[in-house]
Amino acid sequence: MPKQVVPEGARRRRRPTRQGSVLSETLIVHTALRVLKEHGSTGLTARRLGAALGADPSTLYRYFAGMDDLTRAIGEELMGRALDDWTATGHWQADLRALGLAIHSSYLAHPQAAVLTASRVTGRPREIAVDEAILGVLRGAGFPDATAVRVYHAFIDSSLAFAALDAGSLALTDEARETDEEMWNSTYARLPADTHPHIAATARLLVGRMTHSAYPVVLDTLLDAAAAQLPTITHRRRAAKARPGRST
Repeated sequence: MPKQVVPEGARRRRRPTRQGSVLSETLIVHTALRVLKEHGSTGLTARRLGAALGADPSTLYRYFAGMDDLTRAIGEELMGRALDDWTATGHWQADLRALGLAIHSSYLAHPQAAVLTASRVTGRPREIAVDEAILGVLRGAGFPDATAVRVYHAFIDSSLAFAALDAGSLALTDEARETDEEMWNSTYARLPADTHPHIAATARLLVGRMTHSAYPVVLDTLLDAAAAQLPTITHRRRAAKARPGRST
């Protein structure tokens, strides 16, 4: 059974750690992000985190039910930072584009943490606030609920999928990442036209594009497709209102 988390008021340390800090969930999460950056997505352990905090590793379990609970808190932090950097303007398509890019950027700022958390559902308040914001923008734009949920699903999953994909590349060693990126020049750009006519014809364009994230293109495609549905939705609603009711 997971250990029971001690309520906030009861778990607060009265004395600072050896590092001179008073422990809190926020401090632990921020320190965990630093540990992940230094040691990679598999390097986060209670012992290592305790050492970084200057506290006994067992103290962490007064704040989190376990390392998996801490992982969800890290994911919530990345999602919450995206929302902190976003302001709604009332233009639904621009607002969702800005939020999607903010989510993507927030995760890529901590690629090792992104690899660990992008596939997780935290159920925590800041993540829920992001979901509420997305659905609010879509429903406010006039999408019926079923369509709003479908677009939300595609939006959030593509944002996190590309965050995980692009973070995976950033989390590689510099040497490994450079080797992968150079492959477009060293291999693809040199394929002969007689055996690979399509790659050869587009090689220069591939070299220029394939080392960059496709997320902005996918995001724009998704939002354009959603926007194209609105005139049809609006027309159907107007037609339904104008249609005389059936007599009983």
